[in-house]
Amino acid sequence: MTTTVENETGSAGYHVSHHTHRDVNGGWLRPAVFGAMDGLVSNFALMTGVAGGDVATKTIIITGLAGLAAGAFSMAAGEYTSVASQRDLVQAELDIERRELRRNPHDELRELAKLYESRGVEPELAAEVARQLSTDPEQALEIHAREELGIDPTDLPSPLVAAVSSFGSFAVGALLPVLPYLLGATRLWPALILALLGLFACGAVVARVTARSWWFSGLRQLVLGGAAAGITFLLGTLFGTAVG
Repeated sequence: MTTTVENETGSAGYHVSHHTHRDVNGGWLRPAVFGAMDGLVSNFALMTGVAGGDVATKTIIITGLAGLAAGAFSMAAGEYTSVASQRDLVQAELDIERRELRRNPHDELRELAKLYESRGVEPELAAEVARQLSTDPEQALEIHAREELGIDPTDLPSPLVAAVSSFGSFAVGALLPVLPYLLGATRLWPALILALLGLFACGAVVARVTARSWWFSGLRQLVLGGAAAGITFLLGTLFGTAVG
């Protein structure tokens, strides 16, 4: 999502510049991409660690599928619990603010006026603005929540949406290194190529919400993910030799 200001000269003769801004909050893109990246790196590293132990192809496939399921369900459960807890906390704070607005409306009105004064609004104007904005109880609650708590009570995150999106994005990423084996591959290198391409693509997509170039973000993620996989492969080889 971008914010655009059109380049034009108004009737009063003032100039409005034309520019766009990145979505600095990341929207849905950042958590989705990072969820997929997490699934890809963790499952690929797990599979390479097992492959380093010189085990059967069937074992690698089972390991990859188990890693996919375990990671996806863990991510979903963690996201649901985290977002639900955050939402419950916000609702509790909103209930406190709602009670204060009902019990002490004049104190809350003065508090809002003082807040506008602290931002440079003249006292008389600040009091009038606070009075007009407080005529509707729900609007007053929303304004106090924004100003005092920094939240929008009409746009609280959904635990279910967070859980489903985390599950889906992690599963998609984790599936990539398993896919070549499911299609008949018996060597690690097809999974390696597909995983590295996926890492580069995820890093390049992340560049949409950062100031970095797509190739820099892609290469950085490719190097980091490749290093994780390489280390686990070496550990798997050492463990396989020791156990054997």
